[in-house]
Amino acid sequence: MLPMKIQDKVAVVTGASMGIGLAIAKALGAAGAKVVLAARSADKLKTLEQEIPNSFAVPTDMRKPGDIADLVQQAKAKFGRIDILINNAGQGMRSAVEEININDYRDVLELNVISVLEAMQAVIPVMRAQGGGLILNISSMVSKNYFPLLAAYSSTKYALNSLSLTARQELADDHIVVSVFHPKMTATDFGKNSRGEKYNSAAGRPGMSVDTPEAVAEQVLKQIESEAPEANM
Repeated sequence: MLPMKIQDKVAVVTGASMGIGLAIAKALGAAGAKVVLAARSADKLKTLEQEIPNSFAVPTDMRKPGDIADLVQQAKAKFGRIDILINNAGQGMRSAVEEININDYRDVLELNVISVLEAMQAVIPVMRAQGGGLILNISSMVSKNYFPLLAAYSSTKYALNSLSLTARQELADDHIVVSVFHPKMTATDFGKNSRGEKYNSAAGRPGMSVDTPEAVAEQVLKQIESEAPEANM
């Protein structure tokens, strides 16, 4: 099977209204892909639909299984196929283990793991029927380390890594590639939107380099083309 080429491919991007997801959507559009934009903010998506060529906005709450099914259905109805799924929607959580709010943790698990699994399950039959495709799940470098206050968030990404790389083996005969990408600290509002203790992810710790969303998107596109199982910033 030849490496993935982005030109003219149909790509679904979740969490596309801001941060890394927005940068990936713009980069895919600039590379000639037809981009399906998924996020909760309908107003933001409609604006982006005018900015990104060959894009299509589908307001989607990834915590609602019906929305996920509708996203896949609308994408296929609009473009006839789905070549790439970027599962980017997610939420952070910052708390000491003994203080983790269980209800908040359930919500983060629902978005970071369960919704990704549901999106994969919804798109796999489409990709199998068309002869293949690529699913890239946005994980995190915290899933390769043990950082105080990040156990809740990193545990969701550990789970995501296992789901993704196991699915990669299971789906290889169907020519469906499943990969994970691991950003590190990126200049977005991710920290401000996290559960638990808020933090400024645009600043980082003293001496720590902080990537731009555009730099992350550039590496994501390289991984799509290479079909590597994992890639890091």
